[in-house]
Amino acid sequence: MWSPNQVLVFALIVASSFTPVHVLEFCKTTDQDCDGDSHDNMASNNQLYLHTVKSRWNVSVSNLIKDLEQFKVSSKKLIEAFPVDEVEGNFARSVKNCIFSRSIPTPLRGPLRLAAASKDVIEGILDLDVALTHTNDFLHFASGDRLLSGSVPLAHRYGGHQFGYWAGQLGDGRAHSLGQYTNRKGEVWELQLKGSGKTPYSRSGDGRAVIRSSVREFLCSEAMHFLGVPTSRAASLIVSDQPVIRDQFYNGNVKTERGAVVLRLAKSWFRIGSLEMLSRSGEIDLLRKLLNFVIDEHFSSINSDDPDKYLVFYSTVVNETAHLIAQWMSVGFAHGVCNTDNFSLLSITIDYGPFGFMESYDPSFVPNTSDDEGRYSVGSQANVGLFNLEKLLMALSPMLSKHQQNQAQIILKGYADIYQMRIHQLFKAKLGLLGEEEGDGYLIAFLLKMMEDTQSDFTMTFRQLSEVSAQQLQNRSFPQMWALEDLSSHKLFSDWLSVYLLRLSRQNDVERQHRMKNVNPRYVLRNWMAESAISKAEINDFSEVELLYHILSLPFVTQETAEEAGYAARPPLWAKRLKVSCSS
Repeated sequence: MWSPNQVLVFALIVASSFTPVHVLEFCKTTDQDCDGDSHDNMASNNQLYLHTVKSRWNVSVSNLIKDLEQFKVSSKKLIEAFPVDEVEGNFARSVKNCIFSRSIPTPLRGPLRLAAASKDVIEGILDLDVALTHTNDFLHFASGDRLLSGSVPLAHRYGGHQFGYWAGQLGDGRAHSLGQYTNRKGEVWELQLKGSGKTPYSRSGDGRAVIRSSVREFLCSEAMHFLGVPTSRAASLIVSDQPVIRDQFYNGNVKTERGAVVLRLAKSWFRIGSLEMLSRSGEIDLLRKLLNFVIDEHFSSINSDDPDKYLVFYSTVVNETAHLIAQWMSVGFAHGVCNTDNFSLLSITIDYGPFGFMESYDPSFVPNTSDDEGRYSVGSQANVGLFNLEKLLMALSPMLSKHQQNQAQIILKGYADIYQMRIHQLFKAKLGLLGEEEGDGYLIAFLLKMMEDTQSDFTMTFRQLSEVSAQQLQNRSFPQMWALEDLSSHKLFSDWLSVYLLRLSRQNDVERQHRMKNVNPRYVLRNWMAESAISKAEINDFSEVELLYHILSLPFVTQETAEEAGYAARPPLWAKRLKVSCSS
């Protein structure tokens, strides 16, 4: 058996190498999600998800918008709230004293094709009849060729720390905000096209996105939503025959790919880098204006007259960021590029690039081939979150008194404990453990260490543990459960199993399995699955993109089509050779 010191080391693996620090009980910190949705559970249960999907997808067709002329998008609030760049045109330039620049999308050339549409978003959020997605009107709208009345396309100015270093002005280099839509539930969503052409922030880029990266973003943003992880959403994916030149792995091997546009949406696209840009440029009045707007629009629990409102805002973002990254870890998700310009102020997952879901459990897993030093490895994400929150505090400093800055430092020190507490809760749920017992952290750390040693599959190990009874575990009877077979090869598996079974003996086993199935997905968007769909999409076969969308919308439910496709089977050998990069 392991010594207490070894157990501590393994426990720290769970907590991404944080040292426990003082937990701040700041009286004004809120556990409410900043955009109104609950971040409390990574998934509640299959019934809830089935109900959610059913209720959204069964929206009465008679109540849905069937003509884009009736679809009202408005940029008015954003334009009236902030100064807009006085210079017009999509040429690259340094921009000062504004939040947005006007920027007209550049339509894709050649035949346009609808590769995918999320019915859950189209009908459940945008109130559109999904049949509209098959019309030319929608193709032109969702590719940037048609502007709706009330829409003034905007590109957002922001900066950011990239791989630990300040990168200066970045901004929306190939994305255009089309404005906000208020749906019938009263929710306000900001629509954005990605891959829609040059903006003042394109630098040396061409403003385009390719099929490869666009398929990945469409599928993963939707998959993450159905996993219960806070995320931006994707409404549609339009592809064209327009050639786009890319050096995918930055090795001089340039090739021609095809352009694509994703219509994506979020409650807000403001990010840590939005505030950093203004603070570092000394645009303090504009910094205050943006902060007040974000708080008033998205943090309803914060009193706008509270003299500590910026401190409460910071405390909320610290709390929610810790929760978000813990949820990433609970599903084995590595973002790939955790720069401050990719971290949302609403603590949702945005900007899907070289992400990856772990196959075998490995805290050093790095999906991004451009990340040579492993800065954004899956096990480093919580520490990177801390770094990004430090940069957020620096950006907020002009708004805080000396006393408030000291309070903010205490809040920041509490981040590690918030993260550890949340990830402990999530992994306890993944093991079906009720209540709190002294050895629970040991049990989790012990399992993860065995998984790492045996290279056991992260997703399927937890899923298969949920699919066997305690009696089957006792008898070591789990035929055809390949992940558990890998795990059981560890020399200490029997020791761990005896402790686990003792823990489970104090609760109902049928209920335990049910709970575990509700939080341990059977299907996640593995890179090899995305690659297979991309290969077909590049020859205009979008069947696997559609198949994956439907399967990943019910990740906790065993599905015959998914089993036939091998999505829960041992990954193919060629999957280990796959690489993804920042090129998109």
